[in-house]
Amino acid sequence: MQAQQLLNQLRIPELDEVRQYLRSLSTHTLVGVGAFAALTTYWYTTRPKALKPPCDLRMQSVEVPGGEYARRSALMDSDKHMTHLYDDAKTMYEFFLRGARVSKNGPCLGARQPNQSYEWLSYSEVAEKAENLGSALLHRGHTKTKDQFIGIFAQNRPEKARLVLACVSGREHSVRTIILMEPFDDELVAKGKDCGIDILSLSQVEAIGKAHHHQPVPPSPEDMAIICFTSGTTGNPKGAMLTHGNVAANCSAFIKVIENCCLPNHEDVLLSYLPLAHMFERVVEEHLKLDHHDVHISYLPLAHMFERVVEGVILVHGGRIGFFQGDIRLLMDDVATLRPTVFPVANTSLKRWVLDFAYKRKEAELLSGIVRRDSIWDKLIFRKVQASLGGRVRLMMTGAAPVSATVLTFLRAVLGCQLYEGYGQTECTAGCTMTVPGDWTAGHVGAPLPCNSVKLVDVAEMNYLAANGEGENGTLKIVDRKKNIFKLAQGEYIAPEKIENIYTRNPDFLPGWAKKRGLEGSYGDLCNNMRAELRNYFREQIDKLYSKIKM
Repeated sequence: MQAQQLLNQLRIPELDEVRQYLRSLSTHTLVGVGAFAALTTYWYTTRPKALKPPCDLRMQSVEVPGGEYARRSALMDSDKHMTHLYDDAKTMYEFFLRGARVSKNGPCLGARQPNQSYEWLSYSEVAEKAENLGSALLHRGHTKTKDQFIGIFAQNRPEKARLVLACVSGREHSVRTIILMEPFDDELVAKGKDCGIDILSLSQVEAIGKAHHHQPVPPSPEDMAIICFTSGTTGNPKGAMLTHGNVAANCSAFIKVIENCCLPNHEDVLLSYLPLAHMFERVVEEHLKLDHHDVHISYLPLAHMFERVVEGVILVHGGRIGFFQGDIRLLMDDVATLRPTVFPVANTSLKRWVLDFAYKRKEAELLSGIVRRDSIWDKLIFRKVQASLGGRVRLMMTGAAPVSATVLTFLRAVLGCQLYEGYGQTECTAGCTMTVPGDWTAGHVGAPLPCNSVKLVDVAEMNYLAANGEGENGTLKIVDRKKNIFKLAQGEYIAPEKIENIYTRNPDFLPGWAKKRGLEGSYGDLCNNMRAELRNYFREQIDKLYSKIKM
């Protein structure tokens, strides 16, 4: 009975009752209610939404059956590795042709002089120059089976050619031609002839090719594309032999990871910013999900596979590649002129507490999956930082030296863009793991790319056994190189570089520590006179730091 009475009291009012109630309200009250409703509706429809991850972030890779604990990307439905994304782009040559088609012969390569705008060559102009250069090489005896290796120096100068000539003078060598892009004198030409080497300018070679034109012979995915030097992460320095299929697969895997989150717009511009001599750069340029409005600024040597990869990502979608002026000190001026929106990675005057507060608010959004640069904190505090990179960066990538979790989270929050971290080697074309959209946690380098599997092996002397399946969510965490880790007397293993990095952030620490104890002198004096006390103090500090960083 009581329940029935309660239901009667909670009944939905009749329409006439609602109308009469609204008539009883003042005009100001009705305007206020309407404004509140409008603001609520606007917030609900425009509120920032978290990116939808492409897979379950709790398990981003799966074990390959019979693969001895090898793991593959969870983005693939089978154990078969991805080889290509587009049926008409299976080689680097086809990447370029596809880009020319989808861009409708739009701008392709650009360069600028100091204080000038970028000047662009179209895809057809680049193709013509490339065909002329290739025809000249064929005319001079280079073929797929004979004299097939071409060495490239960049940035090059006549002085480098003189150095090469000095190295080969009086010795048996295979160098027959040196092509220079900068002016040179007759003395250099004569010196080359003495060594049996022709010194030619790039314009001369193009003229030879134009006069003896050959139709391009498209390569197959199995044909070798690049022999890229590597300093030897997996062993001794070597030339990594990479096929067209290797590059295409790495490109395809990269775009597969981000294809549902980085939708292009007509203002997209790509800036490639990664350490020198890296393969991932080439992959990004070959295959990022961009369109013909995208622009990339190239300032890394093409001897680095990262640069080659990034260029491929751009070209396959008809984007533009803008080259820096050649002086790293002018790079930010090039960035301001090109205004990139994609940036493969590397001050405000407000008080510290305001910056920290704003950063914490952005970090909270980031951890909930929201990545944006239009919040009130972006407009008030972080706008100048974002403007220093052109103001339009929406995608960044880092794939060289590891980035600390603190720095990575800070960059993601402050720049308000998607920042991915990858890991790989030149021997595997560039990347073999990469973080996925929606996973903005730091401290790992992501899951295996769809084009490859990753297998961990036992390190018994360090108590790591692959069979134990250690790991949290199918991602790879790099501690350090095995050779850089050592065992303490109490049996613990540490990565000393991490501890060193903490101390080197504050070079004034040791003098301050000594001053508190009434001691003065050089570092040598402190080490000689207080060796035992210093040792005990640093041992305590290392134990504390080690417990925090957990190796």
